[in-house]
Amino acid sequence: MIRILALVAFLMPLSATAQEAEPHMTVPRMAEIVLALDPEARTSGNGFEFQIDDIPVLIIFDVGANRMRAMVPIRSAEGMTQEELQRVMQANFDSALDARYAVANGRLWGIYLHPFRELERDQLISGLAQTVNVAKTYGTLYSSGAGQFGAGDSGNLQRQLIEKLLERGQDI
Repeated sequence: MIRILALVAFLMPLSATAQEAEPHMTVPRMAEIVLALDPEARTSGNGFEFQIDDIPVLIIFDVGANRMRAMVPIRSAEGMTQEELQRVMQANFDSALDARYAVANGRLWGIYLHPFRELERDQLISGLAQTVNVAKTYGTLYSSGAGQFGAGDSGNLQRQLIEKLLERGQDI
């Protein structure tokens, strides 16, 4: 018990310092970050519209509810097979990481959700990059590009593809 209290006492000053390191997110701060990523970004009501690597990105926020969402359209959800739906759900478990696949209004989206006020610059940039990556890798790796969380299905499925291609190439 004494060791736990000593550890908590030791870590408390570190966590207080870390919290003071970056100011809370505000709309002007988010606008500054978004404009650094795409100088042609446009405000749109309670959000921003811009592009990253030619992929359209929409951020919406509700400061009062302390929420923000970045969204990237991927494709129509109409006609998605059971296997495709299964695959995006598997990716949500292990390879999409902070980004997620979601279906809304008849469309498949890549999304990133976070409390608005607590959002830090690097979290926003990383979340946007991961969301663009899940859109770009839809149909192939289904990955945010930020690694994989273990114990899921994606690693095995990706290894199966590698093994299959290696078998095809054995005769060459």
